[in-house]
Amino acid sequence: MEVDIKGEVVLTEEGRRKLTVELDELKTVKRREVAERLKDAISYGDLMENSEYDDAKNEQARVEHRIDQIETMLAKARVIDRRHVKTKEVDIGSLVEIKQVGSGKKQEYRIVGPAEANPDNHMISFQSPVGRALMGLKVGEVATVSAPAGEIRYRVVSIKR
Repeated sequence: MEVDIKGEVVLTEEGRRKLTVELDELKTVKRREVAERLKDAISYGDLMENSEYDDAKNEQARVEHRIDQIETMLAKARVIDRRHVKTKEVDIGSLVEIKQVGSGKKQEYRIVGPAEANPDNHMISFQSPVGRALMGLKVGEVATVSAPAGEIRYRVVSIKR
């Protein structure tokens, strides 16, 4: 979990909704499943050499940690309302189409907070190298990103909500 300087977690409405659904699943389903596994493992007897019990306790710790993590994120969340995202320049919540200068390869990314970033789903953090370079740019402007292979330049093709 990453927060910005003010201690808040930046989320889109979709990101907040996904976290809320995950939290509900963890609290209502996963906790019950883990409790059942613990109950079964305890019934096997000696807990000192009971791998089922150890596994269930580890799973319980993971579930409780994730619940705590999500509750903290939601408590500190600043939700970006897509209806208020400007289309004049790249900002958190923007859907940005970029074209790599030189190759013409186009990509489209939603700019989100670190807690929601998932490059495989075309969602990049405003704190990532590409996200940071794009923030504040207008259509037609070029972002330069330092990469291990050298500098990569991207031209902003469009900005949508």
